[in-house]
Amino acid sequence: MAAAILSRLGRRSIVLVGMMGVGKSSVGRRLAARLGVPFVDADAEIEKAAGMSIADIFARHGEAYFRSGEARVIARLLDSGPQVLASGGGAVMNADTRAAIKAKGVSVWLKAEIDVLLRRVAKRKNERPMLQSDDLSETLRQLLIAREPVYAQADLTVQSHEGPHDAIVAEIMRALSGFLGQHSGSGA
Repeated sequence: MAAAILSRLGRRSIVLVGMMGVGKSSVGRRLAARLGVPFVDADAEIEKAAGMSIADIFARHGEAYFRSGEARVIARLLDSGPQVLASGGGAVMNADTRAAIKAKGVSVWLKAEIDVLLRRVAKRKNERPMLQSDDLSETLRQLLIAREPVYAQADLTVQSHEGPHDAIVAEIMRALSGFLGQHSGSGA
């Protein structure tokens, strides 16, 4: 199945989108290994390009500055496919980033229930600038309300759950196989 997916994918990237805590990085690493392509975490690349953490970028320069840099980094990364690219939770809120992903990738929304997200993000709340509030649950709910309609524009939706990440990878592989079978072409 991996060979067929790669053949139909061409130079396009598989771009994982969704809320922080859905497992884009951990699932993405496993998916990339299964497909034999590189895994790239957009947030890590942004930190590398900026020479500071995302939390520091937000604190020193603000969200607008971060989002501008994020859009540039993702546009650059999309030229390096095929790969599995984990985007930041808010990356696709930028229309230009969505258009670039549509043109050079296949987007997969990793969707999770609010209770799953809360359990996962609570562990790393201090690393996530968008969650710096007194009411983590309400902040996360408001972000979901704003972002879910945009995430829903992804080419594919796969449920992220508390089960083994390899099961989620298998679901993504099946979804990609079906999608690429219907939408073949190099996309180069």
